[in-house]
Amino acid sequence: MTTTQPADGEFALLAENAAEVGVPVGRVLPVRRVEAETPTGRVSALRWGVGPVRLVLLHGGGQNAHTWDSVLVALGVPALAVDLPGHGHSGWRQDKDYSPGTNAGTVAAALASWGVGLVPVVGMSLGGLTGIALTARYPGTATGLVVVDVTPSVLARTVGMTAQQRGTTALVAGPAEFDSLDAMVEAAAAGAPQRPRAALRRGVTHNARQLPSGRWAWRYDRQTASPEVYERLWDDLSRIDVPIALVPGGDSDFVGRADIAEFAGRQPGATVEMIPGAGHSVQSDRPRELAAFLHRFLRLG
Repeated sequence: MTTTQPADGEFALLAENAAEVGVPVGRVLPVRRVEAETPTGRVSALRWGVGPVRLVLLHGGGQNAHTWDSVLVALGVPALAVDLPGHGHSGWRQDKDYSPGTNAGTVAAALASWGVGLVPVVGMSLGGLTGIALTARYPGTATGLVVVDVTPSVLARTVGMTAQQRGTTALVAGPAEFDSLDAMVEAAAAGAPQRPRAALRRGVTHNARQLPSGRWAWRYDRQTASPEVYERLWDDLSRIDVPIALVPGGDSDFVGRADIAEFAGRQPGATVEMIPGAGHSVQSDRPRELAAFLHRFLRLG
């Protein structure tokens, strides 16, 4: 596992995450950035703790591995939070294909390079769909799967959603550049008015990059997405034979009753655990509650 020096101040905000979930700073696990070169591009990740990795986490579209910081501080177990291709510090693809199946192949190669396997996988939104493809198509990678606030019908569902219902996911179709970091925080606040401003600023800081011009841009590539490609993941879901859970946000419109019914029909033994008070980004809105569920369901004690 190749370790790179963290960017200046990258982990300086973890004290805020610790305060958010009520964990003493002295109990926060050490974190470092690691990288792997795969045949389809470079993958970067955050390696939490020492000893064998006990779970892998995959973020949503337009996010990065730091979205899991508060959850992982609360869990306190060795883990690997991956920057998906085209996000965070991972490489961008010329073809802009960041679909779940393509992501899964790249992530599988990176995990093999790091010697990580036979652990539970937790994925939110695009990361949840990537987790479905990863678990179904690369046997032995995951011993369990938690899918956070997404199903393969998500693109069909978002077509009819308002900007307010889409929340911060609407940012991926918004301006590509901003005059300042503060302007980016304001844009994020418009999509998540219920979230504390300090948490929003922390997330934006991790997800922004300053351009040579002095302006600011998001730390992710624009991507194309096909509803038909996503819908095929229902078949992948049907083939999964490890313990699986669906975790919708109680205040989110991304997963409806019909989606939950389809999920349960494809996976009759699946656990469905709704997190009250959480929007689409459950890990940001209710990190302690999500961590508590992961602890129970994945038996991380």
